Amino acid sequence: MTDSLKHHFLIAMPALADSFFYRSVVYLCEHDDDGAMGLIINRPTKIMLTELLRHLEIDNDSEAKMSTPVLFGGPVQKEQGMVLHGGPADWRNTMEIDQGIYLTTSSEILPTLGTKSGPERFMVTLGYAGWGAGQLEQELADNSWLTVPATTEILFETPADQRWHAAAKLLGINIDLISASSGHA
Repeated sequence: MTDSLKHHFLIAMPALADSFFYRSVVYLCEHDDDGAMGLIINRPTKIMLTELLRHLEIDNDSEAKMSTPVLFGGPVQKEQGMVLHGGPADWRNTMEIDQGIYLTTSSEILPTLGTKSGPERFMVTLGYAGWGAGQLEQELADNSWLTVPATTEILFETPADQRWHAAAKLLGINIDLISASSGHA
């Protein structure tokens, strides 16, 4: 593999009718010869962060970010929580995806969210999206996805319901004008 799409957005084409990925934006955390792993970043669930913390019996008195919805990160291991965040990287099971963007799978980060000891910018997801070796490349060849380098503005500052349009706009595209059907000559 010569071109990794790590730290890129996958933008679902309008024709991608899969119930998990319809109009989705996936942030790719890993992409190599063995496959790819990413998080859907525009699918809020009905679960609020306060509810998740209460269910896990984790104390966090912060009011600032607790009304944040937990995102559906993808159909694989839907019970697995992950936190995508800016620095610092002070927790176990934290990997740097790109300069200043980290993924933490340890629950020890949860009590710090919304506090001065936690990351200023974060999103919490349940589940992830995964592709086996060559599977994502085939989906790209089938025109299921557009790709563009990721931005922290879309990750952490753009509301979830606007991320699909905003990511496509990075390519100069109004995605609403792309046909849901394709033809082959």
